[in-house]
Amino acid sequence: MSRKYLFLVLSVFFLAAVVAQAATRDLIPAGTLLRCTMDEPNFSSKTAQVGDPVLCNLGPLGAFGHSVFPRGAQLSGHLQDYKNLGHFWGKGWISIEFDRMILPGANVLPLSAKVISAPHNKVDAHGDIKGKGHPKRDAMLWAVPLFWPVKIMTLPARGPFPALKGESRLTLRLMEDVEVPFAVAKNGVPMPDYRPSSYRRSSSIYQPASAMRSDAAPVVRRATYSEQPRTSSYDGQLTIIALQAGAAVLATSYWIEGADLHCVSQDGAEQNVPLALVDLPQTVKVNQERNVEFSLRSRSTGERTRPAADGNAVEQ
Repeated sequence: MSRKYLFLVLSVFFLAAVVAQAATRDLIPAGTLLRCTMDEPNFSSKTAQVGDPVLCNLGPLGAFGHSVFPRGAQLSGHLQDYKNLGHFWGKGWISIEFDRMILPGANVLPLSAKVISAPHNKVDAHGDIKGKGHPKRDAMLWAVPLFWPVKIMTLPARGPFPALKGESRLTLRLMEDVEVPFAVAKNGVPMPDYRPSSYRRSSSIYQPASAMRSDAAPVVRRATYSEQPRTSSYDGQLTIIALQAGAAVLATSYWIEGADLHCVSQDGAEQNVPLALVDLPQTVKVNQERNVEFSLRSRSTGERTRPAADGNAVEQ
């Protein structure tokens, strides 16, 4: 009986270890199409020899709701073989073999991939990039007897060599399964910034008030929100309303209603902020640094109130 319990416990631990290890890795199955970009000025059999290394920057590949390859991942390969063009017939070809995947953090994974597509060139079933001639141009020139002497003189010359110039986007087919560490893939792409563009422009200028008055504890009142159509014109500048707690409110227009400051955000939402929670000196300072005018006004009477440096309001 004890042997059965021991075997059961060992089986559970082994299964848990296998599941935990599988959860930390992403599997890229064979047959997956990988797209990478080579940045070579002129890669051909005239500029490279057999065995010369080459790098190809991997493009994004999504699986199960996240990016499998981290940003900066590359494929490493080399020139496997080539054949030059013939003088009278026969087209040339080059063969590039990619055998490693380089990930950030000095992680190198072996792989087997075959090139199936290259820009401006044909690729055969073996992954060889075929060169191309000029059949249409040659047919047109041979059709005109005037160009026959020129064509006869250039007949022994070689045609264009197969080459990858500039940013060449290659498509490869994965021949074997590849396991990518999940932690590396998870940390590859940073989270996008979902803040509005106007907030990103102004947030680098605004610094929250660090010297807060700890002895004065303002009375906290709940701010009220209401969705209403925008009634005032927006000139493209946002006013920063600094609060005592170090936060801020971005407003396209604002006015005083009793003991509250009524603010309208960029999306048209209206918000009432108690004046006791507004840090007037910091608000004036921040908006002056941004060359944005800040003055307290009443919407009904059109009165304007200029806040003094000490935070007291001065009527004009």
